Amino acid sequence: MKFNVLIIGGGAAGMSCALILGSAIQKNVVPNKKVGIIMHQKASHLSSALLNNALGVVPGTTGKQILEEGVLHLEEQYPEIEQIGKEKVKEIIQLDESFRVVTNKNSYETEIVVIATGYNSPFRIEGLEHEVIPHQKAKVSKERIQLKNKDHLVKPGIYVAGSLAGWRSQFAIACGSGASVATDILSLWNGEHTKVHDKLL
Repeated sequence: MKFNVLIIGGGAAGMSCALILGSAIQKNVVPNKKVGIIMHQKASHLSSALLNNALGVVPGTTGKQILEEGVLHLEEQYPEIEQIGKEKVKEIIQLDESFRVVTNKNSYETEIVVIATGYNSPFRIEGLEHEVIPHQKAKVSKERIQLKNKDHLVKPGIYVAGSLAGWRSQFAIACGSGASVATDILSLWNGEHTKVHDKLL
């Protein structure tokens, strides 16, 4: 199966990225693009969170609710985004002009990869070992990691979002990071700065 973008990670950063891309595809801002998201989120720190300090989120909402409702939100609003469940990425292989993403069950080809798997050590995806460094904004004692990047870009065709990009582990920050990566991809495709808004008529 071939994608234009394949997002790895169904937490806050990954789903935020998928929502923005889904909105752009639906509005025909970028026609004929195929986007997928590998939803594995077992280790997401959000699953144990209680959100009282996130703008727009009802106080008392749990991270588990956000994760469950996010899947439905993406499915109902943007069915164009292919959700891939119950698969875990094992390796990313550089091809001539694309990447092969190998999971425990399948293999996918994609032009762009977005990695949003969180900052836990060790990093278990082969192919990017040389990009792993200690996390710059986490306590040293926690032994968190990040991928080397410049404004979310690890290298041409590979982006990183959320805490793995070097941001602090905070729901609002992760969402913004994922959205930022999405708009960078849209801008790349359109050859000019691009963002997507929903507006009242």
